[in-house]
Amino acid sequence: MRTRAALAALALAVFCAATAPMLRWYAFPRLAKIPAGQYQETVLEARPATLLRYDTMRAEQVEKVTIVQTLKGNVEESRRIERDAGRQVVVWDALSHVVGPDGAMVSQIPERYIFDAHTQDPVHATGESVDGDRVRRDGIAYKWPFLTEKRDYAYFDAQTRSSAPIRYRGTRTFRGLEVYYFEQTVPWTKVPYPKKMPLPGIDSTTLEAQTGTTRWYTTKRMFWVEPVTGAPVNGEEIHREELRGGSLLGGRDRVTAFAGHVRMRADYLAHTVDLVTANRTKVLILVRYGPWTCALLGVALFALALALEARARQRRVLARRVGVAVEGSSGQGCRG
Repeated sequence: MRTRAALAALALAVFCAATAPMLRWYAFPRLAKIPAGQYQETVLEARPATLLRYDTMRAEQVEKVTIVQTLKGNVEESRRIERDAGRQVVVWDALSHVVGPDGAMVSQIPERYIFDAHTQDPVHATGESVDGDRVRRDGIAYKWPFLTEKRDYAYFDAQTRSSAPIRYRGTRTFRGLEVYYFEQTVPWTKVPYPKKMPLPGIDSTTLEAQTGTTRWYTTKRMFWVEPVTGAPVNGEEIHREELRGGSLLGGRDRVTAFAGHVRMRADYLAHTVDLVTANRTKVLILVRYGPWTCALLGVALFALALALEARARQRRVLARRVGVAVEGSSGQGCRG
């Protein structure tokens, strides 16, 4: 009969062996998600930059241009959309606020980004928009999926309102973290004017129709993505905008509206790396540390159960042999 200790060790070994794959393939896809009420603020700067002065319609070199990006989770909208979508949804109300060196607004573009809380795939629902214009996103924006792969992804560009591949360019080390580096180049493309611009008394939505002056944009977008969480730890853009033709330029062919290398400010960069490092550990518990610990513990417990059973058998065999020897000795004594 098996010992109780061996049976207990065997039961625990089976439990650990079953828990290991469940953590990775059942718990992780359900527990790893973006919280619906998340709030995040990032400050980026272009130092130096070229910026258009709208009072003179001339471009000039400035010390810096600052871009404040905020992402605010809209919990009420998430719950409303979830009822129809049948899955957990995150709604980010984002705002990109650009200011010049004097603190005056250059432009302001709001967005509403709706996506699956677990996979980061876009969810198409009422309210999905850029600067008040309804859009239908394809591909990712702001964040890569958990367990990012070494491949190209479709990335949504808010200026052009379209998606294009963002290329995987290799693995690098960034501030002690292993990251995947991605690049996307958006060629010169005609884009809408921001609805909120420093043009008093002028409706930017009809500016092109009234003046014939068009707005064009190109950028080289770079991201350093921590692959476990799918979160960018750094992002940069080499960004250019131009106004072309029409009466607004006074006969000139084109003028630079903005040009600069946009980088994350150092204090926000350090905070982002710390936050991603902490979240990385939480995800690794579900996909690596937990499953491997359970698997190894299961093997150890199974070996312990075998050892306990083997020892119990040895004791039983020894007890039989001792019993037989005792009986043999007793029989010889009687015959004498």
